[in-house]
Amino acid sequence: MTATPTGRAAALRALHRPGDPLILPNAWDAGSARAVAAAGFPAVATSSAAVAESLGHTDGETTPVDELFAAVARIARAVAVPVTADLERGYGLRPAELVERLLAAGAVGLNLEDSDPRTGVLVDVGAQADLLAEVRAAADAAGVPVVLNARVDVFLQPAGDPAERLAEAVRRGRRYLAAGADCVYPIRLAEPAEVRSFVDAVGGPVNVLAGPGTAAPAGLAALGVARVSYGHHLHAAVAARTAELLAAVRAGADPFG
Repeated sequence: MTATPTGRAAALRALHRPGDPLILPNAWDAGSARAVAAAGFPAVATSSAAVAESLGHTDGETTPVDELFAAVARIARAVAVPVTADLERGYGLRPAELVERLLAAGAVGLNLEDSDPRTGVLVDVGAQADLLAEVRAAADAAGVPVVLNARVDVFLQPAGDPAERLAEAVRRGRRYLAAGADCVYPIRLAEPAEVRSFVDAVGGPVNVLAGPGTAAPAGLAALGVARVSYGHHLHAAVAARTAELLAAVRAGADPFG
C-alpha cells in the first residue's frame, strides 16, 4: 500500500466497485482496526457510535472533537490500509479545518450525514450539498482526492409513503453526487427491490448498511451496491458477548466453558 495520502485516497476510491462492493466491518479503536486489516479487508472504516462509546460518550457529536480525531489517528497509525472516518455532520468545523484535521489524523475518507446529529431533523438538501461541495473543494486544495461518502438519512425519519421516501432519497443522492460526493449512503434502506431502484436511479456508487433485515453482502453485490458497511453492529455484538462473559465470571462459572 502506498504511503502517501494521495495514493491511499486513490486506492480507497478504486475499491468502490458497483457489483463488487468494498466490505467494511467498522472499527472503533486500534485493536479492532488491526483485527479488520488482519482478516484481509483492504480498508478500515470507523463507526461514530462505536468510537463514541469506546471513549465513554454517546453518538450524536457529543465526543469532544480533539478526542475524536485522536481516536482516528490511533486507528490510522495501527494499520497499513486506507482509513475512512465517520465524522457525523462535521462537528461544527469549517470544511477546510475538517479536511485538514482528517488528513492530519491519517485518514483519507469521511462520512457526512444530512440530518442534525442532535435532533435527527433532516438538513435542507441545498445546505447539505453546499457543505459537501466545500469539503470537496478543501480536499482539492489540499491535493488529496479524499473519498467523500454522503449519508442520506431519509429512511431514519418517521414512516411515510414508501414511494415518496425513496424518491426523496434519490433526489438527495443525485444532488450530493453532483456536489462532489464519491458515494451515497441511504442508511437503513434494506428492502432489495428498493435498494435496486435506488442504485439504478441515483447514478453513482451506493453504500448500504449491513445488519438485521438486509441481504448478505453477495446479495447486495447482485443489486449493484458498491460499498457495504456494518456500522455499530460489530461493536454491539462484542459488547454483548463481553457482558455474557462477565456475568459468567460474576456467577462463579467458567466463562469459556
